[in-house]
Amino acid sequence: MSSLKPLLKPDVTLSLALSPSPAHDHEILKPEERGIRLIQLLLKGAKHASSGNFHRADACLSEISELSSMSGDSMQRLAAQFASALATRLVKRWPGLYKALNHHQKPRIDVDQAKTLFARAFPFLCFAYMVITRTLVQAMANEHVIHIVDLSSGDPKLWVPFLHSLAHLPNGPPHLKITCLNSNRAILDKLGQSLVKEAETLDMPFQFNPLSIGLRELSGDMLKVRSGEALAFVSILNLHVLLAEDDQVDAHFGGAKFNGIKSCKPLSDLLTLIRSMSPKLLFLVEQEANHNLDRLVDRFIEGLHYYSAVFDSIDATSGNLGGEGRMILEEMFGREIENIVACEGLERFERHERYGRWAIRLGQGGFKPIRLWYNFNEDTKQMVDGFGKGYKIASEKTSLMICWHERPLYAVTAWTC
Repeated sequence: MSSLKPLLKPDVTLSLALSPSPAHDHEILKPEERGIRLIQLLLKGAKHASSGNFHRADACLSEISELSSMSGDSMQRLAAQFASALATRLVKRWPGLYKALNHHQKPRIDVDQAKTLFARAFPFLCFAYMVITRTLVQAMANEHVIHIVDLSSGDPKLWVPFLHSLAHLPNGPPHLKITCLNSNRAILDKLGQSLVKEAETLDMPFQFNPLSIGLRELSGDMLKVRSGEALAFVSILNLHVLLAEDDQVDAHFGGAKFNGIKSCKPLSDLLTLIRSMSPKLLFLVEQEANHNLDRLVDRFIEGLHYYSAVFDSIDATSGNLGGEGRMILEEMFGREIENIVACEGLERFERHERYGRWAIRLGQGGFKPIRLWYNFNEDTKQMVDGFGKGYKIASEKTSLMICWHERPLYAVTAWTC
């Protein structure tokens, strides 16, 4: 898909010339020609859907279905996911038809399995966990009581190594309390059991405070913060859901273009709550993408640009997944794509934003960025290189990013009051 990158830049316009329906058979198209054709059709289909020209959008989708495939190359699979999302958006114009087709009852993917596959296939979480752990240990090394609030990660692969790091501090382990939010009680139970067992093995004083709630339900008294605790918050790939708001626009006619930074009360309220507790650190891991745009066409172009790199990287690391694993992982990304393309208003919660926008939002909330632990030692290099030659770590001001062939996909940042 690398030959298609010039067509996938976010600032591309919709002036791509879509030639009349080809006279030659689709089967004789070379992969590069087919990829270019798919990009043209997808962008034209999005434009027609936005302007309400359903017949032309349908014609584009019909041709895409002939060229794309869930079992083809990365461009064919990506096109199939975006075409499905666009079709869902069109069908949702008729609620009865949409419900009859059971679009709202797709089989649920195993979230735990998908996250495990994500961690195995990509270096993003491994690197983020390493940076968070070492920065936390550096900042908390002289504290006697540490309280970490995990805003819904719930991953033992983050916290078990952290316990081990604290247990081997020169002055001995501090008292550690971890509060974890997650709407899935089973994830909380599993994490709690794992951490309590590990703390007992390390002879380390430990408390676990599970909160089976969502971010919007969090209140200060639930956190049970005590005087003298060194407090830190960690948000991994979930704070963007608070950007969802009732900004419903006409599903097809778009309206005026506005892609600025709008204030968002749920996020502002959470940042105010966090700041009121004077934490030493707030960690943020988010997709380095700009999918929180008003107009469908803008989101569509941004999405194609971002997920083309994701699907390319899946192909490069497919040996770690297997065929079934790849399909599960791509279904997880497909759900994100559908939410970005087919949904509006509060239904659209996959509102990823780039570091620059987060910096403004957090700055307005009274936070300032700090330098993360960052050292290209041999362990770090080997970890990243183990996932494929296309990955690299980039540093931009106070953020660290994991890139795939120069395209930043995930950013790690840290903030203080």
